[in-house]
Amino acid sequence: MEPEDLEPRTKKPAPKNLEVMSIGALHEYVAELETEIARVRETIAGKETARVGAETLFRR
Repeated sequence: MEPEDLEPRTKKPAPKNLEVMSIGALHEYVAELETEIARVRETIAGKETARVGAETLFRR
């Protein structure tokens, strides 16, 4: 992890210029995005599971 990863982001990064990317690079970019989306979905699922567990615990 890099030190700048710990700093809060103040604004969104600019979108990549897709026009200058080759077809191969675009396929790689899509694969990277799909991997990141899967990672985010796994994190969401874990947090939802934890939330449901906490809600069940505190409803008793």
